[in-house]
Amino acid sequence: MKTPQRIARSLRSRKSLRLLTFVVLGALIAVGCSSSDPIADADSSDASDSSEGTDSESESSTPLPIPEVERGVEIDFGTPPPIPDGPLSPEIVAALDSVFLTGFDDGLLLLEEVDAVQTLGDSEDPRIAWLFVDLIRFLREPEMLVLFSAGASELLGVEFDAVNAWSTATDHLIAWDVPAPPNYLEYKRAIFTLVEPAWEELMVEGDIDWRHVSWGGVLIDDRPYDTTDDQCNCIPAIDNPVVTTAEQAEWLEDSDTVFGVEINGETRAYPRQIMEVREMVNDTLGGRNFAMPYCTLCGAAQVYLTDELADGIDRPIMRTSGLLIRSNKVMYDVTSGTVFDTFRGNAVAGPLQEEGVVLDQVTVITATWGDWKEANPDTTVLIEADALGRDFDFRNGRDADGPIFPIGDVDPRLPVQEDVFGVLVDGQAIGFHVETAIAILRNGGEVSLNGVNLGLAGGGVRAFDDAGESLAGHQAFWFAWSQFHPDTLLWTA
Repeated sequence: MKTPQRIARSLRSRKSLRLLTFVVLGALIAVGCSSSDPIADADSSDASDSSEGTDSESESSTPLPIPEVERGVEIDFGTPPPIPDGPLSPEIVAALDSVFLTGFDDGLLLLEEVDAVQTLGDSEDPRIAWLFVDLIRFLREPEMLVLFSAGASELLGVEFDAVNAWSTATDHLIAWDVPAPPNYLEYKRAIFTLVEPAWEELMVEGDIDWRHVSWGGVLIDDRPYDTTDDQCNCIPAIDNPVVTTAEQAEWLEDSDTVFGVEINGETRAYPRQIMEVREMVNDTLGGRNFAMPYCTLCGAAQVYLTDELADGIDRPIMRTSGLLIRSNKVMYDVTSGTVFDTFRGNAVAGPLQEEGVVLDQVTVITATWGDWKEANPDTTVLIEADALGRDFDFRNGRDADGPIFPIGDVDPRLPVQEDVFGVLVDGQAIGFHVETAIAILRNGGEVSLNGVNLGLAGGGVRAFDDAGESLAGHQAFWFAWSQFHPDTLLWTA
């Protein structure tokens, strides 16, 4: 490994070296999200309701222009280096153990010399780069950042500086689908639990690709159910939020974005200002319990029903773990310690994954407050105090220029942050370009693909089949929908 001479001399001159300086970011870094079906009651009259929404909201004296849909940018990551598929040599195993296992002491990695790191960097095994980037994510000590960045660069054959090492190397590893080294999760767990010991319970084998899991910059929310008035050094979920009528919500502007939910005839609005702070709600509406994650990074709010599960399974209470998977928040059930796929609703690691739990979704309609309350005058809405005095607008601020975390390669059919309304029917994912769909529907046109039809509802869109039955769907950025559903069909007009 081509480690600068001055760094090697500096490292060797120390009796012991403190490698990790962990800094929990003061600003919340967002994570998580996805959604589904508007009315959980299968007996409700979805067919007539959908058509009425389409007719009433399509009246316009001036036809809306149909937007031209641009194509996204295809990124060339070059040719990956040769990747071995056999076991690691005893020498490499010993080096990995000394760096990532036995080297840890009192929350710090102590390194007597750089020999083990150099051995790994010289191994010509790109699989080891996964552990280098896992460690780089937490490094703040400049010399150590340069040392491990140089090792990752050597392993991947890609030139990058230490400042961009984590994102650049991770993007290449994902795009090339470089396999993990043997015993990867044990090494990764040792790194991550130095920052947050509570992650040890979550980081177990299951139906999750731990290669793609990274740190979101915040710690876990592990507060028990209905204790969300307690402060935490985390993204604070809220349980059983206080609500008011639409008339009482004078703090909301008609132009503010809300996420509307309808269950068994009852409606509720979740203002984006609140969801950007909370990112997770456990609530009850229309007699059903549900969890509602919002992924600021993915531009998606979802609702998962958390009742009527198999006998012996307690209601999952969802929390934000502080972890990400390809720029999507990793949510988990604080009751059972089960990790869930936030975008698809299935348990992926832990006790409920072993039970095969998959949560049903309910559609979330993204709309303006003015449109939502006009269409649903009896709606309830969360109170301003739930925003905790904060006023985030990540979509138009921090995230305005694209994903801020590594996502690897992207589907170039749309720009990464175009809004799509996604539906999954009989295993087939379908994404609808939202802006185009709304323009066509408001002009009295039809939007349909593979038996899935969109209609206007409450200022946004929702899906139903050819028989008029409601279908679960949710809005998200294109990069998120397409990476979790790589075989998705795409409707653009």
